[in-house]
Amino acid sequence: MPGPGPAPEADRAITDVVRWAAFSCLLVPVVLLWCGSSLAGATGIALGLAAVTGACHLLIRRSARAAARESSEEPSGDRPTGRAGDRPGIPAPHRGRHHRPRTPAHRTGGGAHRGGRHGGGDTPVG
Repeated sequence: MPGPGPAPEADRAITDVVRWAAFSCLLVPVVLLWCGSSLAGATGIALGLAAVTGACHLLIRRSARAAARESSEEPSGDRPTGRAGDRPGIPAPHRGRHHRPRTPAHRTGGGAHRGGRHGGGDTPVG
């Protein structure tokens, strides 16, 4: 017997998304033909969209099954608390360039940006 599946609401949402994607896989080539594209080009686009839709459908189903399995295995009282960086084995999220501390050492003054291609002055780069 396979593992637990997604909840009925999630299953219905997945089916709706796949139906809209299939509709788009049919609509896009029709619009391309209407606008004068070749039959071979529209067919290639339709096949590409169908392949992407199929792959996304598989990934969505797999993710929903994993989430359902995880929620059934782990009662809500046993979940770890705290931030990701506080737990061993789970790295803290990357904060990015714009989330560094505001200290005078990090400022370059006057709103100037570091890096870039300009060497200075008012001469155009070319």
